Amino acid sequence: MLRVLMFLVPLALSVYAFIDCISTKDDDIRHMPKPLWALLVLVFPLVGSLSWLIAGKKRSPAADGWSGVRGGRSRQWVAPDDNPDFLKSLDEDRDKDDDPRRDES
Repeated sequence: MLRVLMFLVPLALSVYAFIDCISTKDDDIRHMPKPLWALLVLVFPLVGSLSWLIAGKKRSPAADGWSGVRGGRSRQWVAPDDNPDFLKSLDEDRDKDDDPRRDES
């Protein structure tokens, strides 16, 4: 069992780091271009993955907890019943359903 974990944990770390690397915007990558980071993660799975997670991506302290404001938008999760945009879209849908001009066939 321990032998399997010694293989699966670095593999999972490498897969996660590679996917995170290729899905990160170019503006959020530090120190090297994205293709070079991806190559580093693939060629040196353990060292490359740890390097990517530690130094490759810009990380803000607010990114870990989903709180804070970035780019003028709140990043905090809001329940649908507290989200004004969602409630507004429900009102618009209801108005469309109650429209007497709508042809019901």
